[in-house]
Amino acid sequence: MPERKDGGTAANDLYSSRPNDLTDVSRSVLRSEQAKRWAKKYRTEIAASSSSLLSTFTAYPLDSVKTRLQAYKFNSFSDCVRHTYKTEGFHGFYRGVWSPLASITLVRTVSFSIYQKSKYTIDAWMYRATGTSPLVIANTPHALPTFSTITCFGLSGALSGATITAIACPFELTKLSAQISKLMADRKDGDGKNEALRKSYQNLGTFRTAQNLVKHRGWMGLYSGFHLHLLRDTIGTGIYFITYESVKQLLANARGSSPTTPSAVVFAGGMCGLVSWACIFPIDTAKSIYQRNCLMSGRDKATRPKIQFFNPQMYRGLGVSMSRSCVVNAIFFSAFEFTKKHINGIAIDDELLRQNRL
Repeated sequence: MPERKDGGTAANDLYSSRPNDLTDVSRSVLRSEQAKRWAKKYRTEIAASSSSLLSTFTAYPLDSVKTRLQAYKFNSFSDCVRHTYKTEGFHGFYRGVWSPLASITLVRTVSFSIYQKSKYTIDAWMYRATGTSPLVIANTPHALPTFSTITCFGLSGALSGATITAIACPFELTKLSAQISKLMADRKDGDGKNEALRKSYQNLGTFRTAQNLVKHRGWMGLYSGFHLHLLRDTIGTGIYFITYESVKQLLANARGSSPTTPSAVVFAGGMCGLVSWACIFPIDTAKSIYQRNCLMSGRDKATRPKIQFFNPQMYRGLGVSMSRSCVVNAIFFSAFEFTKKHINGIAIDDELLRQNRL
């Protein structure tokens, strides 16, 4: 056996290194098992956040056009697209994208977590009160949506929507500011008053836009339009989840297959966006107009538009919004269900974790 100058041998080196190698391997395996367990525990949050990033970035240009159509008058969708490209370039369609990427990801993650917990809590209450479980009915083959399932999904969604408004409102306001800042500067709204104020919002990032809002309207300026936002999200999220769960159930029963088949998820995801936006669009339009007025008025009292469900002007941009929502939710729910299913299929060595008291 060859010897080294220090008197050791290659065999001794190999022997002495084995325990450390085995220890490193063991630690790596344990970390891997712990990571798997963590992923399973937070599978809803992981699926919601990753799916939200993908769907939001993909459909953001449509959201940008929708906001412009609501806040300002254009002849058509194509007129708005041409004007945006001509005056702001391709970048204009993604102006303000970083705010919703962060905020919508956070909001969706929190929203779905609240929805999941609320759904099981309300199901337990209804089971104790009536002796029937809405979630059991929803997952029973050939069972149709009932008043109890619609109530369970609707209340859970409404609670989720109302809760996340406190997080979403400031981010959505800064997003709207970024999307229409150039239009505010170019158009002489309010007889040309507060021109310097209107132009001060141009080319600002999310943080600087928030600073500008606080400067001109105080800290509560970040929550301009909160009442309309709360109304929109409470009603809209309730309808959103009722539609998604019910359509998915109907499609699964019609095909005699699992509720999470890819085709059922894509169609249900698209439908929940279409139906919810069709129901709440005048509220969203009123919110966009009011928030625009807040941005332009400084500390002065902003004009509050009425919510008019039978006024065609309140539905400007509805087609764009429904198309965007259909795309966003089809992508989102497909990725969401796929990610959850993949995480659920991960095998965990519970015995190994127990042996190491983890």
